[in-house]
Amino acid sequence: MTIKSKTITKGFIIAGLLNMTVLVFSRFFTNSVIPESDPDVMSNFGLLMIVIWGLAYISIAKNYHNVKWLVGVFAVEKFIYGLIWIKWILNNNVLDVFAKDKMAGMFYAIYGVNDWIFFIFFILVFFRLSNTGNKE
Repeated sequence: MTIKSKTITKGFIIAGLLNMTVLVFSRFFTNSVIPESDPDVMSNFGLLMIVIWGLAYISIAKNYHNVKWLVGVFAVEKFIYGLIWIKWILNNNVLDVFAKDKMAGMFYAIYGVNDWIFFIFFILVFFRLSNTGNKE
């Protein structure tokens, strides 16, 4: 499967923009249900760091081929968030979060799916860069 360079660039931008949706779900960090539901990972500081990761994805969108190892770091980061989400889903009831706040419930229902999708995207880009010697 070959992914075109323009598609990869768009993928980095989409990944970044989806991270920015944290601002919507958290109502610009005023939604207390998200941090209450997972204070270790999804504190307001944690949510801010998700925004920062999103800015990092966007920042390399047109030059990703020059930073293969950073793309690899992005894949590891998404893998970790994906695992943390699975652990959270297995140990919590998302319906309880929905009962407290619909936006927080939607956030917890979908954030890990997003992380797994972009883990796959970043790892595919990383392997493509590894196979092409970073020459796009």
